[in-house]
Amino acid sequence: MPSQFDIEYAVENTQVLHEPDRRIDTFGSTRFEFQLVSELMDQVNATRVRTGQITAEKPMILRPDPESVANFDFEGFGPQGHAFGDFLKENLHRLALLKYGFRFQMQDMQEEIVHESMTEVCDKLMADVRRTGNPMLAVIAGVDDTWEISLLKFTVEMIEKSQKINLFDFKRRGLLG
Repeated sequence: MPSQFDIEYAVENTQVLHEPDRRIDTFGSTRFEFQLVSELMDQVNATRVRTGQITAEKPMILRPDPESVANFDFEGFGPQGHAFGDFLKENLHRLALLKYGFRFQMQDMQEEIVHESMTEVCDKLMADVRRTGNPMLAVIAGVDDTWEISLLKFTVEMIEKSQKINLFDFKRRGLLG
């Protein structure tokens, strides 16, 4: 189990070198391919390249439970606090969050050790991306022993970049107010 320090180190030292051209689809699942590159700490000029797929499920609209808003406690607030509580109750139908789910398919994952520096491996992978133009490929430079955290950082970034588009699509179809 990684420590808090390990997690913070992985997040700070993970860099998405190339992100997919597409975002998470609003009304269907989206499959991304990844190449996660990490430097082996116990060998010189040894780089691990993990390849695989990760699927983002279509976002789901979550609405607050009317019972939970009815139980909001505005103790200590004056008339403005209570007025806001009434506003929340009346406009609950307009409040929504999007829930994103990801499926990581281990059966599709492969890894290999390349006896070159991480910089050289990343340069070759980026040249290959430019040559093939795969719109669903992410190239991620991460930390070897906490590589899953590096991959999760990529998923969080994809959610952040997709959220506005997904909200717009839901509103355009009349699913959100």
